Amino acid sequence: MLLKSILVVMFVWFGNFSEAQTLPVRDATRGELLYMTHCSACHSTEVHWRDKKRVTDPASLRVEVRRWQKFSGLEWSDDDVAEVAAYLNALYYHYPTLNWSGAGASPGSLN
Repeated sequence: MLLKSILVVMFVWFGNFSEAQTLPVRDATRGELLYMTHCSACHSTEVHWRDKKRVTDPASLRVEVRRWQKFSGLEWSDDDVAEVAAYLNALYYHYPTLNWSGAGASPGSLN
């Protein structure tokens, strides 16, 4: 009985540590899921930070995502390409805007 009382007091005093250590789970974006499923096996952080990178702005980021998904035979929609590009921009590139239209071009013309 004494042991049970000590355990109860310790539990009340220290709280429930399993709940205290639980971190909130965030929902992954569609772009993150697509990238992690289809691209991350070959691409590492170094790919996005190398000296001779092809991505120099939001439009070229989308062009590269589209190019590599076609190379891989993924047949992503324009929305899928935009989602992955937005994910990569948020994670690596940090361009101020993801205005895909560029200099008057439509998103479909970035193929």
